[in-house]
Amino acid sequence: MKHFKLPDLGEGLPEAEIVEWHVKVGDTVEVDQVLVSVETAKAIVEVPSPDAGTVARLFGEAGDIIHTGEPLMAYEGEDDDSGTVVGELKKADTGTRKDSFIVGAAESSKRARANRASYRTRSLPDAESLRGTRRTMAKNMAASHAQVVPVSIFEDVDIGDWKPGTDITMRLVQGIASACETSPVMNSWFDGETLSRRLKDEVHIGIAVDTPEGLFVPVLRDVNHRTMADLRKGLQNLRDAVATRKIPPAEMQGATITLSNFGTMTGQYANPIVSPPQVAIIGAGSIREKVVARKGKPAVRRVLPLSVTFDHRAATGGEASRFLGALIQALAKP
Repeated sequence: MKHFKLPDLGEGLPEAEIVEWHVKVGDTVEVDQVLVSVETAKAIVEVPSPDAGTVARLFGEAGDIIHTGEPLMAYEGEDDDSGTVVGELKKADTGTRKDSFIVGAAESSKRARANRASYRTRSLPDAESLRGTRRTMAKNMAASHAQVVPVSIFEDVDIGDWKPGTDITMRLVQGIASACETSPVMNSWFDGETLSRRLKDEVHIGIAVDTPEGLFVPVLRDVNHRTMADLRKGLQNLRDAVATRKIPPAEMQGATITLSNFGTMTGQYANPIVSPPQVAIIGAGSIREKVVARKGKPAVRRVLPLSVTFDHRAATGGEASRFLGALIQALAKP
């Protein structure tokens, strides 16, 4: 049999979950015919056939997780251990594009993983393995915990002078872009292994979006050079793509700083997780009325709670405080 191994689906994704097979054993397939739909942490991807032939075996069923380089399907014919496949990936959300894939001939570890999973869940009856986005989120959170030295600071901003109907998210986005000019290090990438950082000129803000499948963070790009109307349209397009799971993986990469607007649900302050190589994440809490001092007298004003978590290896407390101060100043304007 000639084996077709799961190709590199791009964006550095090491594994995928089988969603649906479009062929069965005994079927004759043509080059570029869709064989299977798989779900990565970022999108649904249709995997095409690199060769014409007859399907001899399918490795895995719907719900199984396959790692890059492991056998996905076998064709009838002579053995082929080259581990090289060339095909055209068809992403369910962006049509088609041609890519060449070179995959190492890694041996399947599926049985070993199954044995380990069985051993780990003997004490957890009815345990459910995390899949797709939630599985990746769990890995990313663990990586952040291991790699980042986080510090959080908190403050309130008086937004009592905002006009009715003000677009809160857009004000936050533009405020972050403005604050990055005051403290550029907060808009940078940091390499913990080489202890080096790269300050970024463009502000690309990751916007945390909560969904039933888990957390998605699409990237609103070049925020410091776009109008509010253009930004609002761009964000809505990203959210629509997330809701339908048709967002291209590239649209969730390249963020230089992140916004978690959890206040749309509940909560005042938080210490949100910094996602390497980013240096900072901003949390916006629930807007509420508070009694504050105004011109020497108590007044009831609308207040927006803010949280800033930063990697203390890359930024000092002073740099983070100046960033937060600039953000407050930008948001306090009518």
